[in-house]
Amino acid sequence: MAKVLLVADAPWAINDVRAALSDTRYDLVLVTDPREAAEARLEEGPDVVVVDLQVGSMGGFAVVRDLRDAAAAAGEPLVPTVLLLDRSVDTFLAGRSGADAWLLKPVSSFELRSVVDDLAAAPAADPA
Repeated sequence: MAKVLLVADAPWAINDVRAALSDTRYDLVLVTDPREAAEARLEEGPDVVVVDLQVGSMGGFAVVRDLRDAAAAAGEPLVPTVLLLDRSVDTFLAGRSGADAWLLKPVSSFELRSVVDDLAAAPAADPA
């Protein structure tokens, strides 16, 4: 079973991800306040983090950077992250933020499950 931490606050985004990952292969943990994402990641130990680009006061790019910085500070391996983007032009910034994968919204259930499965199966990366 893959544990997935979802960082989102828009009801439609939460519902879309919940619907896509409603299979028993996934354990979904929701964080609606992006400032709590790094702490939740350390507490929950997810296999993958899915972050909506438009989340709270930080935004998805900042959340990904915060997750990477928190892992480095704790000396823990990085958890793969997936950004849910609004526009294709955001893909450059998604890569610069350190996200491992990104999908354009609206996200198909098949695409999201495929990316989550691939990232959950990959070995953890060093926080360096």
